[in-house]
Amino acid sequence: MHTAFFTNFGEVLFDNFPDGSRILGGAPFNVAWHLQALGRQALFISRVGEDEAGREILAAMQSVGMTRSAMQIDAAHPTGSVAVSITDGQPSYRILDQQAYDYINAEALQHQPPQSLLYHGSLALRNPVSRQTLLDLKHSWRGPIFLDVNLRAPWWQADEILGWVAGADWLKLNDEELELLLPGEQSISNKMHLLQQTYHLNGVVVTRGRQGALALDSSGELFSIAPDGNIDIVDTVGAGDAFAAVLLLGIAENWPMAQTLKRAQDFASALVGRRGATVTDPAFYQGFIEAWRQ
Repeated sequence: MHTAFFTNFGEVLFDNFPDGSRILGGAPFNVAWHLQALGRQALFISRVGEDEAGREILAAMQSVGMTRSAMQIDAAHPTGSVAVSITDGQPSYRILDQQAYDYINAEALQHQPPQSLLYHGSLALRNPVSRQTLLDLKHSWRGPIFLDVNLRAPWWQADEILGWVAGADWLKLNDEELELLLPGEQSISNKMHLLQQTYHLNGVVVTRGRQGALALDSSGELFSIAPDGNIDIVDTVGAGDAFAAVLLLGIAENWPMAQTLKRAQDFASALVGRRGATVTDPAFYQGFIEAWRQ
């Protein structure tokens, strides 16, 4: 077990697919799951309903050794649920309101983690209760903060998202989200530099689907990575979360940016060959653990 410790705040839910299958998801949960499976400790702060889906999530966490000390159970609101529809391989999401993860309260912060790196998304901040809890957590946080933007209509406003960017050290978003936040004719790299300079970010990463990803490091140097051409794609649900998990590893363990991007791309490329955002087979992760040993 490595010393790097991660804290992930936000939603956990079930992605419900058209074929009737359902798979655990929620960006902060997916990232924590991958970190845990890659041999790192990840404290996940969230809330589930007092229902079958909630019990299933807690059991899944226990089965892979994830601590549940910062998980809350909500008797009034259901465990998060999303209906996923897939058209031409691309997912779209119908996200239900008033879910348990909207009501993460300050009791979740009683188990203050070792402060190395805090990851949060933007979806769980749609509700004032969870939003205030994250603000309370950040108020005393001394380590770096990584914001993973997830713009899911109708649950976001540009000025609010940019307010969260201002409180982050690292920013990850995809090319469509970048265009929504900073519309206009400028190039992607110009917009990335603008975000970095405006909000004093250590790094900015933009994922671009089949085109790979771009990243700015703390010196403002631009790096790019493209996936191999012959990837078998089952679905792309959670590909960005897989990418983010390896970015976090690279940041925490001081991998060079070019190496971090290559490893993140390789991991995300492997994940899209599986259904859904999380993998339960330890062998899936073991190859990466061995390949990345320093």
